[in-house]
Amino acid sequence: MILRALTFTMGLAALSVALAMSSSPQPPPTEPVAKAPAPIFVLNSLDGNVSVIDPVTWTETKRIPTGKEPHHFYLTPDEKSVIVANALSDSLTFIDPRTAEVQRVIPGILDPYHLRFSPDMKWFVTVANRLNHIDIYKWDGQTPTLVKRIQSSKTPSHLWIDSKSSTVWTTMQDSNELVAIDLATQTIKWRVKTGPMPADVFGTPDDQFLLVGLTGGDGVEIYDVSSNGPAKKVKHLQTGKGAHAFRAIGDKQHVLVSNRVANTISKIDYKNFTVVDKYPGPSGPDCMDITADGKTILLASRWAQKLSVIDMATRQVVRQIKVGKSPHGVWTLDHAPRQ
Repeated sequence: MILRALTFTMGLAALSVALAMSSSPQPPPTEPVAKAPAPIFVLNSLDGNVSVIDPVTWTETKRIPTGKEPHHFYLTPDEKSVIVANALSDSLTFIDPRTAEVQRVIPGILDPYHLRFSPDMKWFVTVANRLNHIDIYKWDGQTPTLVKRIQSSKTPSHLWIDSKSSTVWTTMQDSNELVAIDLATQTIKWRVKTGPMPADVFGTPDDQFLLVGLTGGDGVEIYDVSSNGPAKKVKHLQTGKGAHAFRAIGDKQHVLVSNRVANTISKIDYKNFTVVDKYPGPSGPDCMDITADGKTILLASRWAQKLSVIDMATRQVVRQIKVGKSPHGVWTLDHAPRQ
């Protein structure tokens, strides 16, 4: 009886405490801390550094020393680093895409001008714009290991790799060619002549067509690459003088091309191969990125030493931020999809 009474008394006490706690005000649940927006990076090719831009205040917060003549960026497969290719320093600089801190530098990568990972994340490819070769590396998740160096024609410029990770296409800027390389055998499959000074190249998601920007011309050449044989030119699309760099807007139908001489940006419907819109591209427009909401173009205005911010709805330059000499690559982790 004594034990039963004691148990009953303790139960009443626990119930009283629980009722008191439920009737007293409880602290609100902790709100998740929102991530700060990722910085915007701009490569200053003639200064050998990267401008870091705050996308909230639109101010340059610091400059990161890299190597000589950095030209292009690429995100690592694990999305933990953005790589800067330092062409004249023969090195790669790895930067944290959120904190803008340098993580490490890999030396001994000969003249890396443009760079790209294959979609299966097994291959890492660079072109030597100055030394006229294409380097194919195996990627183990940390370090590129050179498998083959392929001598090319004059001034290899930009790269594209198909969705199957089987073929690399690259332009030859000063010999006016488009070259295809088989990744499995690391050999050249074919080469075809293009218009003057081919630069950037963009492949449609179905791997059927390639778009090639003609910096020495007035538009974009479109090639059918669906067969195993040499590419067949199917159309010349006039966009503006100095067609140079591509950036898809993320809707799987449209891609932008910067027209460096015309100081414009053309919007291309790559399902119908027509120009459907145009934006201003002040002072030698070069590489671009697009914000995650798909509303804003971030553009390197190369001759003005500025990052130009363009509202796509109003087709207006809404602000410009001073950066370093000869800004080339532009990149942010908070970007729209690249197809």
